[in-house]
Amino acid sequence: MSALTLTLIRVAFLAVLWLFVIAAIGVVRTDLFGSSGSPSRRARARARAQQAPRQPQRPPRQPRPGRSTPRVLLVTDGALKGTSVDLAEQQITLGRSNDATLVLNDDYASSRHARIFPQDGQWIVEDLGSTNGTYLDRQKVTRPMPVPVGVPIRIGKTVLELRR
Repeated sequence: MSALTLTLIRVAFLAVLWLFVIAAIGVVRTDLFGSSGSPSRRARARARAQQAPRQPQRPPRQPRPGRSTPRVLLVTDGALKGTSVDLAEQQITLGRSNDATLVLNDDYASSRHARIFPQDGQWIVEDLGSTNGTYLDRQKVTRPMPVPVGVPIRIGKTVLELRR
């Protein structure tokens, strides 16, 4: 093999090796600091919502609270066991962030993990893009789902239930 061929093979090997190292550093940087180049899912959804034509919305009819309507959100397991939040006609945000309605001291909870909100006379749970997921009775919440009374909602080690 000629010296020129051997040198070209060495240069090509070093180039491939450096491309691998640069790609690995990029992946580690993205994992640590997040993606700064591409817009997040929330930013894209916000942009789509602003582009969509707005139609006037009338406020939904408020159902009368009955016997089957839940009145409290109770923490049944985890660090905040026994804590309850009275249900009003407003959403409840769950997560480690200080501005959440129920601040979870759970290593597996995201800062803005999930929300529970009233809609059409029932309560809905929605995962807000958390890392470890939200579970409604052992089923992962991938879209907004109605929460029956007494069915556990699990966020990390914290378990919550709607109670009457």
